Amino acid sequence: MDERSLRLFPAPRQLARAGGWVEPGVPLRSVRDATLPAEGFALRIAGDGVRMAYADANGRRYAQAALEQLRRQCPDALPELEIRDWPDFPVRGYLLDTSRDRVPTRATLERLLELLALCRINQLQLYTEHSFAYRDHAVVWRDASPLDADDMRWLDAACRAHGVELVANQNCFGHMGRWLQHAAYRARAECPDGFAGPDGRWRRAAVLAPSEENARFALELVRELRANVTSRRVHIGCDETFELGEGRSREAVRARGRGRVYLEHLLRLLRGLHADGCEGLFWGDILRRHPELVGELPRRDSVALVWHYEAPIEPASLPADARAVLARFGFTAAGFAEQVPVYAEADFPYWVCPGTSAWNSLVGRLPNARANLLDAARVGLANGARGYLITDWGDNGHLQPPSVSFAPLVYGAAVAWCEARNRDLETAWVLDALVFEDAAGALGAVLEQIGAAYAQTGQSGVNASPLHIALLPQGALPAFGEASERGTRGVLDVFEDALAALARARPRCADAAIVRSELAQAIRLARHGAWRQRRAAGFPGPGAAALRRDLAEAIEAQRACWLERSRPGGLADSVARLEATLTGTA
Repeated sequence: MDERSLRLFPAPRQLARAGGWVEPGVPLRSVRDATLPAEGFALRIAGDGVRMAYADANGRRYAQAALEQLRRQCPDALPELEIRDWPDFPVRGYLLDTSRDRVPTRATLERLLELLALCRINQLQLYTEHSFAYRDHAVVWRDASPLDADDMRWLDAACRAHGVELVANQNCFGHMGRWLQHAAYRARAECPDGFAGPDGRWRRAAVLAPSEENARFALELVRELRANVTSRRVHIGCDETFELGEGRSREAVRARGRGRVYLEHLLRLLRGLHADGCEGLFWGDILRRHPELVGELPRRDSVALVWHYEAPIEPASLPADARAVLARFGFTAAGFAEQVPVYAEADFPYWVCPGTSAWNSLVGRLPNARANLLDAARVGLANGARGYLITDWGDNGHLQPPSVSFAPLVYGAAVAWCEARNRDLETAWVLDALVFEDAAGALGAVLEQIGAAYAQTGQSGVNASPLHIALLPQGALPAFGEASERGTRGVLDVFEDALAALARARPRCADAAIVRSELAQAIRLARHGAWRQRRAAGFPGPGAAALRRDLAEAIEAQRACWLERSRPGGLADSVARLEATLTGTA
């Protein structure tokens, strides 16, 4: 065996083979080495034994994991070698949306933590709007099966055992619609009667009016949530404040400008956190449009989170209407290269935040995800980003199951650890060998194949797959271009092959049965989207009655799959989107 045939995940920064072999039972000596970078380690395997040097507790964890991977690959004799490894980004996080209907069970969170430990992710955030059981606000969360204080304390302890920091996350400005829909909170809204969104559609109130009282209200929520975790970091959101200046703050915005009014409220929140001894994280999308104001932010204990979820593209490759949608929602054709300069040039602390591209997809958008994740790593490294946060959203009912996100999570974590050595990572191998333990080597390829299907239909979408758009035609997501007969037929062939491969798979992971059933269900929903796409384009396919039967059966299967990973709250809201398609089927 030579260096090229050794397969370690993540691929180490430095690996040198000496050529020989040693008995697997040679003595192991562990030493702490303060000269190594944070979370770094050095592993030497030679005839006199194994020497494991590490910078800190996480460095030791990662060294032990690398040694265990070597022992699994080489059970009879260990290769003589030296590894030196450390991360590109000191913060490598994963954010899971728990507020778009799907709240994970404890078993699902345990499985997620195992995966994060494998991937050397050192931070977890559960994105919260209304899905934490705040003591005095039961009307908001009573139907959501929320996480409660005991869940958060349990999760915090479990995270610490895996070397992961659990960060409290509560949106405090935008995305508060689940609160403002209730009479008790309506007066806190910027636009109590709703507003016209960036796509022109009328939407219900979602933004808290910028006021001292609302800042106190939001900080009370944050303090109650943070009391259950050990980290002093807090993520307060504050993104996509679309209706700011359209209601209660109209006169203030006219007098001082939308950016200034936004900054004033953000500062109210940050100062409250700083008074509590906390570091405040906030989304950077609003102030990116107001670079003249960034210099007024407190640099100490404040971090801007710069998000972008589309791969860099040539602007000419998209029609004008698609470019308009990109701009309306804050996306740029050049990716992170156009997102980070506002903060990098101001020398303000920031992280890059790409996404899994799993949401609005059913089965993933893996090519887009890989390009977006790699773009974030490259641009972030070149421009001084201090962290890398992989986001995993649940827009429009969180219809995709957790395992659809495993491939982009594995890839994003690897390029966050060492972009130079992991940019060409074979995710299928990692999934089969280390995540699913699939002796047939099938599941990794299934995820890659179905995750690329969206790009074959002839249509494109922004922040969404055309298959998802076709399944939920009543949604606000536009598809661009024309579906092709050959392309959509090819997509259906991919799904049939994937279902056959699922039957051949032999995973040995603890959740093997769940993975197989939820992937089959995700493929079924995506296949239904492809059928609808073909029907809308006038191509041969199932008739209206057959579509209704298939979707009715798929809805029942979705209910069963949901409950294998997620709590029951939110299920009715999520499935209602599919039911709207069912009742509207022509």
